[in-house]
Amino acid sequence: MADSNKASVHGSKGKKRKYLPHGKSVRKGLYPLRPGVQGFFLTCDGGRERQAANEALNLLETFYEELVHGKESNAKSSAVPSKPLNTKIKFSDSDSSSDEEDDAHAEEPTACPQDQEDLQTRKDKEDAPAVPHDGEELEIPELANEREEIPSKKQRVDADARKQEDKPIDELIEEELKELGDRKKRHFVSLDSGCNGVIFIQMHKRAGEPGPSKIVQYMMTRIASTRKHMSRFILRFLPVELACYASESEISKAIKPLVAEYFPSEAPTPQKFAVLYDARANTSVERMTIINAVAKSVPQPHKVDLKNPDKSIIVQIAKTICLIGVVERYKELSKFNLRELTSPKQ
Repeated sequence: MADSNKASVHGSKGKKRKYLPHGKSVRKGLYPLRPGVQGFFLTCDGGRERQAANEALNLLETFYEELVHGKESNAKSSAVPSKPLNTKIKFSDSDSSSDEEDDAHAEEPTACPQDQEDLQTRKDKEDAPAVPHDGEELEIPELANEREEIPSKKQRVDADARKQEDKPIDELIEEELKELGDRKKRHFVSLDSGCNGVIFIQMHKRAGEPGPSKIVQYMMTRIASTRKHMSRFILRFLPVELACYASESEISKAIKPLVAEYFPSEAPTPQKFAVLYDARANTSVERMTIINAVAKSVPQPHKVDLKNPDKSIIVQIAKTICLIGVVERYKELSKFNLRELTSPKQ
């Protein structure tokens, strides 16, 4: 009987079965990568996806603010003195002063005891708190200003508290959770790429804002000029302006607006371009099929030049999703590899 109970618990092969606790909610992961999004395609060391995603979010916020709003001023506050105000105190009865100090201060005039008493009396009067006379009310300017501000602040706080009290607790909790969980309000959001060593950061682009290509181009140019080490785990940082399913027909349809923006048919000077392709976790798509589909979408005035292109069309395939972006100076900027871009020149 005992042997039969052990077999039912451990199973037919002697392995212990694991059961999920009843009623426990399943933990959801990141939102998956899907067609129709814009953002940034990053590669990193395997197993460091979470750390690299946090670094990417910080970098994007920093360079986006710098690109849109300009640099922050590094001016020091005028209230902080540039040099410490050190004063030297000398006591007449002290034995620690050297003979040189005595000689240096020998010519300084000394005050007589009567003058010292007058100075001490005057200082005590200045430091003593002001006492109002009978029937008079002492008014201090700082306290008067605070008395005027306190009623107005109190009225605003009371009005806000009344508004909050009018709403039930359930609605307040729902509003707070909705505000925290609304991913559309965040500017940059990490998505699940489904591939090891690959990160995708989605950008919710607003009207009048620079796109992913401008942000990445500005970032790489700035890092190349300073050569300052910016990340520990991120390798390549590429813009994504188009995401669609990885098929020849879908790519040919979705790439038309992007080609019209960067390679207009009536351009005064033709552009030289190159198509760079890379695929991960997808063996059903042929390399040359995708490259030819992208190259044929570019109109005739522009020509292919693999050695010295003016612009490079980056095509990245992650599982069933195709990600496309356009960059400049790709080889000159170390193929947008942060580690190589910030490494010391040999």
